[in-house]
Amino acid sequence: MVDLDDMRMFRALGTTHSLAGAARLLDVTPPALTVRLQKLEERLGVHLAVREARGISLTDEGTRLMLEAIDLLERLETLPERIAAEHQSVSGSLRIVAPLGFGRVHVAPVLRDFHLMYPNVKASLTLSDSPLADSAGADIVIHIGEMKDSSWVAHVLAPNERYLCASPRLAASLEALEHPHELAHLPCLCLRENDEDVSRWRFERASGRNAKQGKAVTVRVTGALSSNDGGVIGDWAMRGLGIMVRSEWDAGALIASGKLKRLLPQWRLAPAPIVALVPTRKGVPARVRLFLDAARAAMDPPPWRK
Repeated sequence: MVDLDDMRMFRALGTTHSLAGAARLLDVTPPALTVRLQKLEERLGVHLAVREARGISLTDEGTRLMLEAIDLLERLETLPERIAAEHQSVSGSLRIVAPLGFGRVHVAPVLRDFHLMYPNVKASLTLSDSPLADSAGADIVIHIGEMKDSSWVAHVLAPNERYLCASPRLAASLEALEHPHELAHLPCLCLRENDEDVSRWRFERASGRNAKQGKAVTVRVTGALSSNDGGVIGDWAMRGLGIMVRSEWDAGALIASGKLKRLLPQWRLAPAPIVALVPTRKGVPARVRLFLDAARAAMDPPPWRK
């Protein structure tokens, strides 16, 4: 059984990625938190976290528990406000900033339906190749991947893996590819987004319940082509110009249709969950809460996994 304290613990672990940081958030000692984590693993019969030199790393089971905990706690903590909002006339302005491709495909339809339900809300959607850089004055920023700026409050909308893939023809020529280190000598396509180091790709073994155990592998890749537009990178990959790392939400359908093929499926890249960022946890307007609810509903289950 998982109780509220367990869920708060995993929300804190997901925010800080360390036992010491989570203990500070929860106002407990690190040893007490370690004991609580061990007891929860014993009750569930699964391994939830692994200690690493840089902090703590969640297993697949631990990541799932963390995402579920964030969602359940958010719904529980905002229940009074959401109930009150149903009896109020929702109005005001709502500014949303989202990534170009994802915003066009998945956020724009949500805002369209939201407008039909709440026509008194004056809403705008800005699509950007760097949403955080264009976030001034935004009520909601849609972000994909790990958050580095802790000043924002993150609301997880949907899970999203990242895949290493290439065109079927290029993949056929790489059948002997077995280890990420080999990518350093192959043509790779780099997507510049979120101010990340696009030339460093980090992998972990992806086999069974102990997927996150063992040393991670970081590879510095090179290539003649890079872009800040995921659609451009995807087109180049499908034309056989190189190997790319791309989000499941975009690459999943292309892989299913045979236009792309996954490489090194025995290795796992860090996931890039879809999150909505808001400036504060308290005093969030009803229109923002209602849009977050609408976005979660639209992505449950994730459209890219249907």
